Amino acid sequence: MSTSEAGSTAPAIAADAVARLSSVPLSWRHKAVPAAANGTTAGDFIRERHTLAELQTPLLTLDGRALEGNADRLAAWCAEHGVRLAPHGKTTMAPQLWAEQLERGAWGITLANFAHLRVAREFGVRKLQLANSLTDPHAIEWVASVVGPEQTILSWVDSVATVELIGRTLEAAGSSAVLDVLVELGAHGGRTGARGIDAALEVARAAAASPHLRLVGVSGYEGSLAHTADADALGTVRAYLGQMLELHRQLLADGLYGSDELIVTAGGSAYFDDVVDVLSPCISDGGDGGRKVELLIRSGAYIIHDDGFYRGISPFSRHGGQPFRSAMHGWARVVSQPEPGLALLDAGKRDLPVDEGLPRPQQIGPELGGAMSPLEGAEITAVNDQHSFLSFDPATTTVRPGDVVRLGLSHPCTAFDKWTLIPVLASADGDQTVVDLIHTFF
Repeated sequence: MSTSEAGSTAPAIAADAVARLSSVPLSWRHKAVPAAANGTTAGDFIRERHTLAELQTPLLTLDGRALEGNADRLAAWCAEHGVRLAPHGKTTMAPQLWAEQLERGAWGITLANFAHLRVAREFGVRKLQLANSLTDPHAIEWVASVVGPEQTILSWVDSVATVELIGRTLEAAGSSAVLDVLVELGAHGGRTGARGIDAALEVARAAAASPHLRLVGVSGYEGSLAHTADADALGTVRAYLGQMLELHRQLLADGLYGSDELIVTAGGSAYFDDVVDVLSPCISDGGDGGRKVELLIRSGAYIIHDDGFYRGISPFSRHGGQPFRSAMHGWARVVSQPEPGLALLDAGKRDLPVDEGLPRPQQIGPELGGAMSPLEGAEITAVNDQHSFLSFDPATTTVRPGDVVRLGLSHPCTAFDKWTLIPVLASADGDQTVVDLIHTFF
């Protein structure tokens, strides 16, 4: 985050690389598009104004209206609260959606591993945050080779051993690069991160003393400490965030930072309001002669949202106001109705997410893209690799082979990784024209 970077006019993402996705020919590799589209480019398919009725099951679709609304909603909220957004790109691994987030003012894109970084670099994303430690020698050498005035890559360190590993690797490679890092604070029972402020200070001192590292901030992840929004869970989250703030202030007092432009970052899609409430006192524009400090939240699931876990725990759902809308739906066809009250659908674990709750039946109709009716009192009771078990009351509901069921889904992170191409409908509940095809790179 040098002065040259701050004043750069380089685009946040390479628009030409994103635009080239429209030239990708469709084929058997893309299970979301019909066989009749083989050989057609993605751009031509969109221009031809195909509709949901021309696709096939199993299927995952996105709702264009919901996508836009969700992206606008969090961008406005961040601007209102004076915080920056570095959305976690691992949710979608979709540069087209990253571009939409960056266009709305996102600081950059957060990613989880070396493979993700390479995808983002290929699409010209200029500011990247690796929400992890660099411990793979190939990754360390690669990051050192690409960082510069037009390429920021922040990574995290949570142990002295990691600091020493990065130094040894760069020395062995003969590299003079200096990598920007944030010290990660963890908590007992959590995921990564130095366990406690004293341990984090030890890591920070090692990073500050390393000729190959520059300490530029504090990082953490509160989402691994709680999974609900009750008082005990929120108390745990807020106590941890308070420790992050204390660590940042101690690093300032001890003079361990190596930059005048600092970052404090936390916040997934479940507790970003608490993150901002607790950590916003660290924000500074540097106008008083001190250091500039930006608070970055890393919400990634928000742009897709869901009809399960995030619908229940999102701050906008908990506190009223304008909530996010689920922008993803599954579509599955009845392939068997072998006994009263049981139907088997043609979508399973290979097509739909199940790790944060099973799919939820919403609507049923005789054909894809046709008239649908509410599917009340039904549930998915189990999901195999390629089938879902639909339980329903045969006294009130008729289900026949060939019927199509629309499913509400939970957890976008494990929905997108099952699809290389995802159709975007103008509206799932209105104009079902395919207005875009989203390419993913997992």
